Amino acid sequence: MIETNMTFITLALSAVFFVAGFIDSIAGGGGLLTIPALLMAGIPPQTALGTSKFAAVLGTSVATINFAKNNKIVWKVVALGIIFSLLGASGGSKTILFFSNETVGKIIVFLLPVAMAITLAPKKDMGLVKEISEKDLYLKVPLIALAIGFYDGFFGPGAGSLFIIAFYLILHLNLVQASGTAKAFNLASGIGALTVFLIEGKVILLLALPLATANIAGNYLGSLLAIKKGAAVVKVFLVVSLLILFCSLLSKYILS
Repeated sequence: MIETNMTFITLALSAVFFVAGFIDSIAGGGGLLTIPALLMAGIPPQTALGTSKFAAVLGTSVATINFAKNNKIVWKVVALGIIFSLLGASGGSKTILFFSNETVGKIIVFLLPVAMAITLAPKKDMGLVKEISEKDLYLKVPLIALAIGFYDGFFGPGAGSLFIIAFYLILHLNLVQASGTAKAFNLASGIGALTVFLIEGKVILLLALPLATANIAGNYLGSLLAIKKGAAVVKVFLVVSLLILFCSLLSKYILS
């Protein structure tokens, strides 16, 4: 009976991780599905974070490879921004000790509809960006990476989606480029976090391996869809991701 229950739980979680990987590869926000699912299955919070991160890193690596193979990652942005993202995350994780999670949650709840409205507003297709101006590269990229890295360390949920929005609206990458470039940032931060979880023994490998397989499949198919269908599909899933984040934060910080 116990073995049957574990098999059912693993299969159910695998389905969630597949869907999360599919959404995450296109627009970010997969952790908003996987972590609650693991908690509902009775996994302790820290172990849930570690197990989810294990699957997410492997899945994100596949999506990143797909975007890279199809030249959808702007490596100049990654090379210059990654160190600022890590610095921001470090500063954010330290700052959280002085401020309330609830306050930040409420602010994000009110900002997300604005972000969704801006994303949905009709825009001329900007096409593939061949060159980024020096001003954008040396001023805007560090500021974006530092700010969202800070948010990731301070609060966390939806950081990948925020990277996509920032790259799209501020750097004027198209949505597929923005999604691919965000994946590289997600992968770097994920590897850093996973290393800590593995060292601390917060990953259930027997569970994480099938979940990672499902997440890889979702990331693979989702990234191929984004590359094939372009900005339209990214916009749809970006809005879905932001809606999931909005509902999650609304429930936790406003309605509770």
